[in-house]
Amino acid sequence: MMAMLGCGWMVSCGGMGGPPNLGDMEAGGEPAEGGIKEVPNPNASMAAKSGKPLSQLQHGHVIYMLKCGECHMYQLPQNLDVDEWEDAMPKMIKHAGLESADERAVLDYVVAVKLDRGE
Repeated sequence: MMAMLGCGWMVSCGGMGGPPNLGDMEAGGEPAEGGIKEVPNPNASMAAKSGKPLSQLQHGHVIYMLKCGECHMYQLPQNLDVDEWEDAMPKMIKHAGLESADERAVLDYVVAVKLDRGE
């Protein structure tokens, strides 16, 4: 069991030859990267403003928290435009080995964060 856990990065990050290194993906001039404390938790206000079920936003938040930080620093949802997320997400979801439903949930979560903040 421990051997399997120790190799989990090989599957989750495409078997790229080593454990993920935070920040290993080039950030270029992209907006601020953040840590966990800056990532908003889904709430009823987000669900109401986005028109999405809270459970969908929670699913997107979980995927975001568990998968996005495996290969690079978290990109804060509020710091990128929705079209930037829509452009990047298909590649990232495929890279992480996730399903299209996970992609939709993450996008719904990101849009909800932005709507909740009046963006």
